[in-house]
Amino acid sequence: MAVACERSRLFFYQIAMNRDEQISKIQNPAKEWDFVVIGGGATGLGCAVDAASRGYQVVLLEQDDFAKCTSSRSTKLVHGGVRYLQKGDVMLVLEALHERGRMKANAPHLVKNQTFVIANYTWWNNFLYFCGLTFYDLLSLGFGYGHSKFISKEKVLRRLPAIKQQGLKGGIVYHDGQFDDARMAVNLAQTCIEQGGVAINHIKVGGIMHDAQGKVCGVRAIDQENGHTYEIKAKSVINAAGIFVDEVMQLDAAGHKPMVKPSQGVHLVLDMKFLQGQDALMVPKTSDGRVLFAVPWHNRVVVGTTDVLRDYPESEPRALEEEINFILQTAGLYMVPAPTRDDIIGVFAGQRPLAAPKKEGKSAKEISRSHKIIVSDNDLITITGGKWTSYRLMAEDTIDKAIAMQKVPKRKCVTKRLKIHGWHENPDLTNHCYIYGSDEPALHELEKEKAQYAERISPKYDFTFGEVIWAVRHEMARTLDDVLARRVRLLYIDAGEALRVAPAVAQVMASEMHLSDAWVSEQVAAFSAIAKNFLLK
Repeated sequence: MAVACERSRLFFYQIAMNRDEQISKIQNPAKEWDFVVIGGGATGLGCAVDAASRGYQVVLLEQDDFAKCTSSRSTKLVHGGVRYLQKGDVMLVLEALHERGRMKANAPHLVKNQTFVIANYTWWNNFLYFCGLTFYDLLSLGFGYGHSKFISKEKVLRRLPAIKQQGLKGGIVYHDGQFDDARMAVNLAQTCIEQGGVAINHIKVGGIMHDAQGKVCGVRAIDQENGHTYEIKAKSVINAAGIFVDEVMQLDAAGHKPMVKPSQGVHLVLDMKFLQGQDALMVPKTSDGRVLFAVPWHNRVVVGTTDVLRDYPESEPRALEEEINFILQTAGLYMVPAPTRDDIIGVFAGQRPLAAPKKEGKSAKEISRSHKIIVSDNDLITITGGKWTSYRLMAEDTIDKAIAMQKVPKRKCVTKRLKIHGWHENPDLTNHCYIYGSDEPALHELEKEKAQYAERISPKYDFTFGEVIWAVRHEMARTLDDVLARRVRLLYIDAGEALRVAPAVAQVMASEMHLSDAWVSEQVAAFSAIAKNFLLK
């Protein structure tokens, strides 16, 4: 076992994400790449991994950090979409269920089986949801996580001690997946690099290049850290910028009419006393036709989400009062005691890129969630819509589109069974470091370098300064926000504590990166501004 761990450690150090090394690969303006992918969220990272694993030469450029926006602000679920089944969109559910199975097989260190309980207060709902979820299981045949079953009132109360008892008639248990979204994004960036691709964060595409015929032939990129500019030639450019796809399309063709409408989703973070167990609560129909989840995550309860159309995209959206009140009111119908504003530990908001409604006033829940591929007159390929669960299929469809356009030679997709970086078949879910998968032994070796590295960054949580150093050395973390929001996730589970430890974490980062006290002050100030959006007070 020790030999195997050592081999894993040595292999990792050969492919660690080093930003300077990645930047050096795009410095030759004469080189023509097969693909440039714009956007480092789930969709863009999926496209980069798909292209690289087929043997194409690919560069992924992310203007901020990997999964900075929508892709780190999900409900942390890998699911087929029970809500879509209610609407009769069977093919969308079938597609997602198959991808759900592949996602767990390819990243078992990040994706785990999560049991959900639907508490029912009428016998009819027990029958209705049992039938619906049995069909859900049948659709997932060969890709399932477990079988749905009816349970008595007494068993519901054992599984969900905080559930409202009055009128309870039993419940349904079903299975879906849960994962750490931002950690998955980091591992996909590592996988892209392992497969021979290039992935760089904090580098913004500021222009689209066109050839003599007016066709897209590359991009102009600006390093956000030092202002250096790069011209990167490519046979095909993929716009996977999420809620910002319209901005990229505007670079391709001035006067482009916006095609994406951001839909905001908000989640509240509560103490585990509101679940008191490892089962998640699913409310299949809220007052306005949505569903609501209360999911255990990092020893907290994540409750959400909302679906509110917004006028313009924001990288740091703030929860609206109406969204906070909606979640509290709905959760209060099922949880005893009902959560109040004083119980909210944190709140986070994200925006989904949905196709703009054709009719004014159309609600977010009426807009299609399926992904769409659009090709501009200049051959810019834009992929939008979809969800985390279907990221791999979206990427396959996008690369296949470039092949169909004869931008690159035909090569077969191999990602259905491609193991994601960190793959570990039997992770110890009781250890918070299980999310590092096969990298965990090397992380613990790093923690032995200095006594400080083994120390916890907060007495309330298990995250260590060694994880901070690991994020800087091997996961391309460049800012305090990169570390506390998307590498160790402290901002999401306790924003107040993240603010408290920010100066100490910034000092450790600065020492590792050989940066000044001024950098520390700038980072703490910038992070404090971001963290305020995660707090109500």
